[in-house]
Amino acid sequence: MLISVVVPCYNEESVIGRFHEHLTRELAVIDHDFEFLYVDDGSKDRTLSLLEQLAESEPRARYVSFSRNFGKEAAMLAGLRYASGDAVVIMDADLQHPPELVKRMVELHAQGHDQVIAKRTRDGDRVTRVLTARAYYRLINRFVDVELVDGVGDFRLLSRRAVDAVLELTEYNRFSKGLFAWVGFPSVTFEYENAVREEGRSKWTFGQLLNYGADGLISFNNKPLRAAVYLGLLLVSVAALYAMWIVGSAAVNGIDTPGYVTLLVVMTALAGVQMVMVGVIGEYIGRIYYEVKRRPHFLVQSTNAVPAAAPGDRMGDPMRDRMKDLVR
Repeated sequence: MLISVVVPCYNEESVIGRFHEHLTRELAVIDHDFEFLYVDDGSKDRTLSLLEQLAESEPRARYVSFSRNFGKEAAMLAGLRYASGDAVVIMDADLQHPPELVKRMVELHAQGHDQVIAKRTRDGDRVTRVLTARAYYRLINRFVDVELVDGVGDFRLLSRRAVDAVLELTEYNRFSKGLFAWVGFPSVTFEYENAVREEGRSKWTFGQLLNYGADGLISFNNKPLRAAVYLGLLLVSVAALYAMWIVGSAAVNGIDTPGYVTLLVVMTALAGVQMVMVGVIGEYIGRIYYEVKRRPHFLVQSTNAVPAAAPGDRMGDPMRDRMKDLVR
């Protein structure tokens, strides 16, 4: 069985050598063939040149380099498209995804699981981050159509049929956590202790994490749009009750001079609600706008890999068989 290891890379020159050495050492005890597929997401340092050198010295190493930075979602998609293995492992290059866990993933996959998912603990994280993550997952699982689990990310093994299923989901705005959950198939999850980053800092800023969280909320449901309808009905009901109260008060006590402050507050509040609802609608329209343009998810600048055949065009996977022969 051939197993592909997909590794998205962005400015990883300080750690990529150690990562590959550590990974190959751990995989040497596994009785399977491996290929290493590194996806350079438009790095600004020497990551690409190091990957090119690695590909020259390591026959099992492949690389795909983007024309610019398209983001980790695009890098993972490219890795899945170019991976030719019977199973695919996705992991980061910063060694926060321990390579020694790949053996356990392969063993669990052999038991019939199409997805083997590594769930990291929150040990060592800041209290504020832990509380924020818990609140986010508790909120988002009330809205989305799939179940998202705190601590579960991209570090996982996918069988070939699970990879093919993910590749059939061609939407431009990708939220892989949700996509992996949406395709289903028999899955198993195991926990591992949170590892410390070997070099550098996280590429994710607070703003990027916030936008990523919003993508997850909007990409898998239309409940925010329904919430706008329900909120509108609620406001109409409140306005009707208030009007009835005003008429009743005028009939009993006579007409009184209205409060301008109350009127101003109500108008401001309604305007704010309207702007929020217009923003929600705009988010969905913006996603439709990107989808209908049908732009590619990424552009490849250079590569020494051959993309695997599309799920519907495999015809016995002759291309994947040739890649296996090359790896062996």
